[in-house]
Amino acid sequence: MDLTYSEEEEAFRRELRAWLAEVLPKLPAKPDAGDWPARRAYDLGWQRALYDAGYAGLHWPEDAGGRGATPTQHLIFLEETERAGAPYVGANFVGLLHAGPTIAAVGTQEQRRRWLPPILRGEEVWCQGFSEPGAGSDLAALRTRAVRDGDCYVVSGTKLWTSHAEVADWCELLVRTDPDAPKHRGISWLAMPMDADGVTVRPLRTLAGSEEFAEVFLDEVRVPVSYRVGEENDGWRVTMVTLSFERGTAFVGEVVACRRVLGELADTARANGRWDDAVLRRRLGRLNAEFAALWRLTQWNVSEAQHAGAGVPGVGGSVFKLRYSHARQELYDAAAEVLGAAGAVDTDHAWIADRLSSLSYTIAAGTSQIQRDIVAERLLGLPKGR
Repeated sequence: MDLTYSEEEEAFRRELRAWLAEVLPKLPAKPDAGDWPARRAYDLGWQRALYDAGYAGLHWPEDAGGRGATPTQHLIFLEETERAGAPYVGANFVGLLHAGPTIAAVGTQEQRRRWLPPILRGEEVWCQGFSEPGAGSDLAALRTRAVRDGDCYVVSGTKLWTSHAEVADWCELLVRTDPDAPKHRGISWLAMPMDADGVTVRPLRTLAGSEEFAEVFLDEVRVPVSYRVGEENDGWRVTMVTLSFERGTAFVGEVVACRRVLGELADTARANGRWDDAVLRRRLGRLNAEFAALWRLTQWNVSEAQHAGAGVPGVGGSVFKLRYSHARQELYDAAAEVLGAAGAVDTDHAWIADRLSSLSYTIAAGTSQIQRDIVAERLLGLPKGR
């Protein structure tokens, strides 16, 4: 892709900067980190502001409610909003970054009309019901059952690590609709309303003390067949679309944030005397090169996804996810080194809280082992492991 900016793209940047400068000072104070209902309201308020200004779903196709922006405009948007300190997508990252793009890519017109506008307007929150006890890394081993009963599926099972389930309206849910089929071929992708009878949510506390994950128990939950995205038993293919977005483009904004944090680390090291450590300087310099390369890979992945037709990222997403997961952990290990012994145990410090959360990145959205298998088999053409 052409990595230079056209005059039209620079004009877009100036327009966006002006809007951010006007609207950000008027935002209310951020709610307490543990108050998820308040955080939901705050995040959806920001999403509505984006929608009203024409920036919601910037890169989504126009027939899916987006602006049909170019890959470069999308990246400019991510750069400028992060640099300006704008809110992240927050509680509805599943809807905006996973479920919404999946429905836009493979859903019916009726499904697109039903679910995409409320996501973009900041009216509905989604969560992800993929992982289960005993079926995390081996996602195709899931056991949650969906039995057809007329125009509904009757769903029973348990989901684990369901992000923001306690404030979600909908769940992108994987279920087994044919228990006798090979495990990859008997799965379906459903949109499940979280207020349906038989849904029970139990929050889980993380190492950092937060509760953005939950267990979700499903006891004969009735889900209309019309809420199935893709054909029955074709859910694995639909899931690969979802995971392509999750691995390929969902972390794009975080790369920009990491580059900002890296600059802050250097400034802090200069201020507290740690900059005199040549080993630390080399470490920060290597990380600077690492994230610069990841940003270029991001640009390539986003451009490739756009030109592929449906905007679905390819195998490059796994290359990115694999390296980014480890680079993020290394970044926040360096943050602890910059802060020194006293600061490294201050869990209230944003960098230390992020250091704890970074431990999950080599597991979330597919473990690093899985990403290596994907790269080896689909990119390098190596034989499958046993």
